[in-house]
Amino acid sequence: MAAYETTMFKCGKGVALRLPEAFGITPGTRMTIEQSGDVLTIRPLRVKDPVEEKRKLRELIEALSAMPRPGEVQERDPFEFPERPGL
Repeated sequence: MAAYETTMFKCGKGVALRLPEAFGITPGTRMTIEQSGDVLTIRPLRVKDPVEEKRKLRELIEALSAMPRPGEVQERDPFEFPERPGL
């Protein structure tokens, strides 16, 4: 992808960045911005589909419900730890 040079400009109490039309980002697109040192990563916000999220949760609950349940708790034989001088 080609590199573009642009200038930050004042917008209210913040600064804004004009993105080239070639990026195909339409007005009103929600974005996330992350900063790591002097690197800014800008990407479109991925909005989760609530219907799909509920379906995935329902599938997870069904899968967990189908798992075999443990039986009664098994008692262990008593164990004596040996003496370890210096510890």
